[in-house]
Amino acid sequence: MVGGVYAYKANAAAASLEQAKTLGADRLAEYEYYFAREHLQKAMEEAAEASYGDAIVYADLAKDAADRAVEQARSAHRGAGR
Repeated sequence: MVGGVYAYKANAAAASLEQAKTLGADRLAEYEYYFAREHLQKAMEEAAEASYGDAIVYADLAKDAADRAVEQARSAHRGAGR
């Protein structure tokens, strides 16, 4: 069951990261975007080793950072009048 929790959280983080990328967060919120990307990668590595507890922690960190990147990118777009 823990693997299912990891899969749900990793998918949510990946979706937020994709949204961030679409909004240009890799340029507008670089720290948050790359933090999220690297932590999602680490989550996948931990899951591959069946360390699901650690994988969940990394996936949660990735999701939080990706959500911040999305918000910062949206804010930058609003500030630029887009």
